[in-house]
Amino acid sequence: MSIAPLFFALLMWFIGTAAVVWLDSRPQHTFATSFRLSGLVALAATGAVWFTAGEQDAHGAYVGFGAAILIWGWHEMGFLMGFVAGSRRDPLPEGVTGWPRFRMAAATVMHHEIALALTALALFAITWGQSNQSAPLTFLLLFLLRLSAKFNLFLGVPNLSDEVFPAHLAYLKSYFRKRRMNALYPFSLIGTGAIAAWAWIAAESAPFGGEAAVTATLLFGLAALGIIEHLFLVLPLRDAKLWTWASSEAPSSRTTATTAAKTAITD
Repeated sequence: MSIAPLFFALLMWFIGTAAVVWLDSRPQHTFATSFRLSGLVALAATGAVWFTAGEQDAHGAYVGFGAAILIWGWHEMGFLMGFVAGSRRDPLPEGVTGWPRFRMAAATVMHHEIALALTALALFAITWGQSNQSAPLTFLLLFLLRLSAKFNLFLGVPNLSDEVFPAHLAYLKSYFRKRRMNALYPFSLIGTGAIAAWAWIAAESAPFGGEAAVTATLLFGLAALGIIEHLFLVLPLRDAKLWTWASSEAPSSRTTATTAAKTAITD
């Protein structure tokens, strides 16, 4: 397995997360312009996915992976800036548990999750039957890691990192639960580890330096980052502190939504 794709995956994750954190921590009157401009970037990235869908070399894999990260970043900005979230934007009422709690929690993010699912389908559609599947597979993995993180936050984990949510999304914190462990968490780690193992095997068995090998290595790197993100949910460490330098606000007033911004990239 080549080290270059792993470095590229780490670099894209780092730059992408930092950019979203910085833009989301700027004054709220800048959100609309930032979201529109990032939308143009996402549109150009989608065009790049279509243009390189037939490529069978490493270049196509890198372009597809980078494009998927850019498109994902646009979606995350839409969520964190409050443009696309869900039909419910109120805190969880006291005493609500069980299925009603789940329905209310789902209503807070449903529009965004639907938008992500539709985007994943669109990426698979424009690359259907083509050799380069880097973009749709990357976006799908980000989506799965995000869903896993959200369900774990809903069911309960020791480290919520809820102090970093922006003020306009503060109501989401009421739907999280802090507890020592939940039944889903071990399966989340096992599932992410299985994806990483599959990607490793695929990279080792594919011709060295080709599109398939590079794509698999990139996915392995992303899955490994997903495992780390899930570990932050239970370890006594605040991963939000990794991104305080990227915020444009002073530390005393910083309200960025780092956890939700990462999928995996969680948030």
